[in-house]
Amino acid sequence: MDEKMVKEELMKAGAILEGHFRLSSGLHSSMYVQCALALAHPLLAEHLGEALAQKMGYPQADVVLGPALGGVVIAQELARALNKHHKREVLSYFIERKDVAMELRRGFILHPGQKVILVEDVVTTGKSILESAELVQRAGAEIIGWGSIVNRSGGKFVSTPALVSLLMLQITNYEPETCPLCMQGVEFVKPGSRPEKR
Repeated sequence: MDEKMVKEELMKAGAILEGHFRLSSGLHSSMYVQCALALAHPLLAEHLGEALAQKMGYPQADVVLGPALGGVVIAQELARALNKHHKREVLSYFIERKDVAMELRRGFILHPGQKVILVEDVVTTGKSILESAELVQRAGAEIIGWGSIVNRSGGKFVSTPALVSLLMLQITNYEPETCPLCMQGVEFVKPGSRPEKR
């Protein structure tokens, strides 16, 4: 799947939304990407996972880790694609927020030396995936890749190795004080899953 095909599939699934949105970062935007609407289609989710695995070069990972909620399904599908390619088990874990901090729960354990890929549905500021990276590093595991379906950071998110995304979207974000939609009196909605920044 090339970028054009990915964008077409997301639009067909209604995953690229227009309006006035307050993002989890506290920023405002006239466009929002709700990948859950695309990932609700199992065959499309599988194709996106396979496309991401291929674009990443089928890395030799032990675990694919995604922050909940956005990274859960794509982590599963990326791990599935790597399982099929390497013909060995690659685990799919997710990290979730308890109070304000992200934690590995439900019996998920990372071990020193494990090779981990971090994956997210959409990267804007990268806050959730960076918090996930801190947990991986504290466990002594090694981050060998970063992936996402959509990168809408405008080049501001930087990682090592570099983030691999299926689709780059240039979407302008605004501080609430300078948001033109707020100035026009357009009410915003907050579609994200992370508690918003105060």
